[in-house]
Amino acid sequence: MATSTIELSDAQFPDAQVPAKAVDQPWRPRVNPWIVAMTVTLATFMEVLDSSIANVALPHIAGGLGSTQDEATWVLTAYLVANAIILPAGAYMTTFIGRKKFYMICVALFGISSAMCGLAPSLPLLIFFRILQGIGGGGLAPSEQAILADTFPPEKRGQAFAMYGLAVVCAPAIGPTLGGYITDNFDWRWIFFLNVPICLLSLFLTSRIVEDPPWVEKQVKESQKGGIKLDFLGFGLLGLTFGSLEFVLDKGQEDDWFSSHLITFFTVAMVVAFVVMIWWELKQLREGHRPILNLTLFKRPNFSVSFVLMFVLGFSLYGTTILIPQFVQTLLGYTAELAGLVLSPAGLMMMAMMPVVGLLVGRVDPRKLIAYGFIMLTLSLVTMHTMNLDISYGRLVFLRCFQASGLAFLFIPINTISYIGVKQSENNDVSGLTNLARNIGGSCGTAFMATMLTRRTAAHESNMIRNLTSGNPAFMSQIASLKTFFGGHRGGNPLAGTGASTAQAYVYNQLHRQAGMLAYLDIVQYLAVFCACMLPLLFLIPRPPKNVNPSAGH
Repeated sequence: MATSTIELSDAQFPDAQVPAKAVDQPWRPRVNPWIVAMTVTLATFMEVLDSSIANVALPHIAGGLGSTQDEATWVLTAYLVANAIILPAGAYMTTFIGRKKFYMICVALFGISSAMCGLAPSLPLLIFFRILQGIGGGGLAPSEQAILADTFPPEKRGQAFAMYGLAVVCAPAIGPTLGGYITDNFDWRWIFFLNVPICLLSLFLTSRIVEDPPWVEKQVKESQKGGIKLDFLGFGLLGLTFGSLEFVLDKGQEDDWFSSHLITFFTVAMVVAFVVMIWWELKQLREGHRPILNLTLFKRPNFSVSFVLMFVLGFSLYGTTILIPQFVQTLLGYTAELAGLVLSPAGLMMMAMMPVVGLLVGRVDPRKLIAYGFIMLTLSLVTMHTMNLDISYGRLVFLRCFQASGLAFLFIPINTISYIGVKQSENNDVSGLTNLARNIGGSCGTAFMATMLTRRTAAHESNMIRNLTSGNPAFMSQIASLKTFFGGHRGGNPLAGTGASTAQAYVYNQLHRQAGMLAYLDIVQYLAVFCACMLPLLFLIPRPPKNVNPSAGH
């Protein structure tokens, strides 16, 4: 296709060989850019919220549809798999139908599938509609970030990403709380019906406000002249790779990883599909076709490092967003709603911090902001290592807010750096891959947390239970003391008589809680080391040019 050949020549030849007319010209939308930002952020908030709001409703969904808890987890898995597959393919689709049209199709699909999820009479149908919902939701984020990158001039781009970042980081924080409230006070189906009016409003505003820039319209016209040739093999390999990855991450711990033939099969399928996909995409590039994945972006150090940093951000954000509510509910006895309230103040703090960071991005080297963010994130995780079973609600809120102070300095600068040196026609590719990195990072963080929690708890229990023997005077004395509280007598054999079995069960329950507490501390420790290891990567990012359009670096 003509448009594919032009894009490849821009990416592969040096500046001296690119004609002057190929340089992207400044473009501004007809309406105020902030109105455009608020329009696309509305759908962003809805989509990210939906990825976490259903978590607390799983028991109610299972009960309402007559399924088990394990079967109901496919409601989450199906959404994540479909989301991961469509994310990197979003830029490819806009080449053929235009960014605005593709975005509106995704919003409409998300709204219709949300309504059908709420009406689903059985679990298989609910899972099917969640797949459609994930496809619609996965196409939103890449388009939204590309719209913001094109709508705002470079000096204000950080502030635009600040508004977008509010939705991305705050929605997962309030999702469990809102989902718990709706489920407890209404019906689980309303967590899906809630999306319908928001989708209708988003469609109306998008149709009136958002517009495609000239280079997107040119791409569409040139692709239509040459005939639309979808890369079905590339899309199939993409789906098999990331679909298998999401399945392995979500079901790995539940099925004991490679002891399961199913997990082993999907792991092999993922590796083979990934290798073949890379070969096929490079072949497409050599032959002058438009690839689904723009692998030439990884030639730029700033994008490659940003991709890794965004992965770590998703890993830390989603991992701890799940870790803290699970900790307070399983070990401290908090309700689902109260567990959500532990996270909510941090969301409010990030809402306050994001505009500040957006202003700083235009004045301070983004690498310094990222370094500060990872230092604060590491220190917050080190401080979280002081948690114990007697920790208060106020202390938990403080620790989460401390962590949020670091997270707020990561999302915007990382996004800003990822666009430096990228042509305007590649903005969709950048946003698709960075969102993929964040989502896959979140899935890996969730899988890591679940796996380590189970295994470290078992390891600590195995070490501690060795002391619960009749040869340990401290254990025998403790059982003898507890027997009196459960109707027994202190004299005689502490392990026999009335109340002995109850006393032993009580001691084991406390041992299990202590082992769980130590497992959570281990996870926090690993996350702290992981985040600290990201600091040296910042030295690989070239110094960003001052007052230079990030899209004009070609």
